[in-house]
Amino acid sequence: MAEVKIWHDTEGDYLEVIFEDAPASLEEIDEDIFERRTPDGRVVGFAIFNFSKHDLRTVNLPFAVVATSSGAA
Repeated sequence: MAEVKIWHDTEGDYLEVIFEDAPASLEEIDEDIFERRTPDGRVVGFAIFNFSKHDLRTVNLPFAVVATSSGAA
């Protein structure tokens, strides 16, 4: 089962969410909002700078999260 890692730095006002631990770089997709992309283009997370300054009701992340089941109950 994959783990989602969430890191919030209140002093730095930064939020990062990582879906997959893979080599990746940040690509800005909106002001202060970045996708973590692997060299082959997969989105494996996102980061938001100046997190507290965003209206979190209107932050849109333009990617889909697909969940799969391992079959275990």
